[in-house]
Amino acid sequence: MNNLTLKRLPGYTEFPGPVVTVIMDGMGIGPRDDSNGIYMAYTPTLDGLSKGPLSTQLKAHGKAVGMPSDDDMGNSEVGHNALGAGRIFSQGAKLVSEAITSGKIFESKAWEQLLVRTLKGGTLHLMGMISDGNVHSHITHLYALLDRAAADGIKRVRVHGLLDGRDVGEKSALTFFEPLEKRLKELSTGGRDYRIASGGGRMVTTMDRYNADWGVVKNGWDAHVLGKGRAFSSATEAIKTYYAEDPEMTDQYMESFVIAEQGKPLGTMENGDAVILFNFRGDRAIEISRAFDEPVFTEFDRERVPDVFFAGMMEYDGDAHIPKNYLVEPPAIDRTLGQYLCAAGVPSFAISETQKFGHVTYFWNGNNSGYIDDKLEKYVEIPSDRITFDLRPWMKAAEITDAVIDAMKSGRYKFIRLNYANGDMVGHTGIPAAIRIAVETVDLCLGRIMKATEKMRGAAIITADHGNADCMWTEKKGKRSPMVAHTKNPAPFIMTDCSGVNRFAMSPIENRGLSNVAATICNLLGYEAPADYEPSLITLE
Repeated sequence: MNNLTLKRLPGYTEFPGPVVTVIMDGMGIGPRDDSNGIYMAYTPTLDGLSKGPLSTQLKAHGKAVGMPSDDDMGNSEVGHNALGAGRIFSQGAKLVSEAITSGKIFESKAWEQLLVRTLKGGTLHLMGMISDGNVHSHITHLYALLDRAAADGIKRVRVHGLLDGRDVGEKSALTFFEPLEKRLKELSTGGRDYRIASGGGRMVTTMDRYNADWGVVKNGWDAHVLGKGRAFSSATEAIKTYYAEDPEMTDQYMESFVIAEQGKPLGTMENGDAVILFNFRGDRAIEISRAFDEPVFTEFDRERVPDVFFAGMMEYDGDAHIPKNYLVEPPAIDRTLGQYLCAAGVPSFAISETQKFGHVTYFWNGNNSGYIDDKLEKYVEIPSDRITFDLRPWMKAAEITDAVIDAMKSGRYKFIRLNYANGDMVGHTGIPAAIRIAVETVDLCLGRIMKATEKMRGAAIITADHGNADCMWTEKKGKRSPMVAHTKNPAPFIMTDCSGVNRFAMSPIENRGLSNVAATICNLLGYEAPADYEPSLITLE
């Protein structure tokens, strides 16, 4: 890290307390009406802080966080990347789209290797989320893979589709699966056999993250690899049946299923096959990748491990190199804020509960797991409840707050960052009463953080990574529908200096976004930001 030198900020005076950055996950700034769960909640702390002179709005979606266009919502991955990197990097969705357009994805070693298997008679399995949410995947990427597979002479393809219902409408699966089944039928000519083989809702099948519930991954392994699960003649039949059996069923929580013919699953994975996980986002792709890649695996009994070539759409963990093979190079995020602060000898503390722990560590550090410097850093994970979060909307906010206050009192840390998951995780349920409690929980805990900051004579930044709880429902033709996806609303930015030793003002910059926060943290810690970072939101008077 010899090249990661930070210059001292002229005129800056050291203060005794830490710089605390609070990320209120999924709590954007929405319209002041009853669709906005934040506006409808009792939030005296946030309301008071928002009236301060060092308060503004930050763009947290689209090109401001490296997405292909401003029509794309933000998400926790790209939001924390931007917060921790101080610059805007092209993200997964954009990188994959560009690689498909240029054809580079089909020139990769991974594509060449899967052709070796499939052109010898092996089946190509395409596994991932079926939606156009563009957060974990995009259905157009799947279509591109299918078309190229047909053009390259692959005779047998099986799709293992995960239902979204989170980044798109909560019961929108048929709008994606019905056209997909039609496309597969059209491709099944000239000796080709392309069909859906299995599926299930993302929150119960395959897409666990941060080791929260390996049973979710096992459900996926059983359905996708072993062909074990409730059998149907088609994915459409499965989805319609589950809807009919439980009218309250939403896509993300739909039980797994397999497609069978004459009583036998038609898409089990066998020796000599190739498997592509076409999700581009890393957090919910790592665990299933490990199940395929690791020879010695103890998280659950895989029962049978076929000899397949496995590749991800991208490398999901650049530090642990998961998976071993991938189609598209990930964004090369270097010189993160964490690296600069470690090089400067700044001790730091990062904390969240399981659901967002990787966001304040892995994503904040440029998609790298583990410590940058374990002598200077302390990462704390509070285990999340294994329950739908509408039933416990307070989640682990109080426990996080307790730990942060203890860390502040210790005097060991100059920089502290924390994530309250409530606004996002409960926001995804679309249940207004639960969302209100989630927001009020965050506000209550924020009040405790601010009192401790004042007592320690520190400084605080309050922001968010994207919106969610700020829109609980949408209305069309007088009918309200739950809104469970992220919004494109801006994130708040509030800076409060409780030290009394420096005078900061808002910088007169335009197009403020999440990537400006890293430079701001540098200034609060008494350093000039790196020259190529997006400019600081504050100036020292």
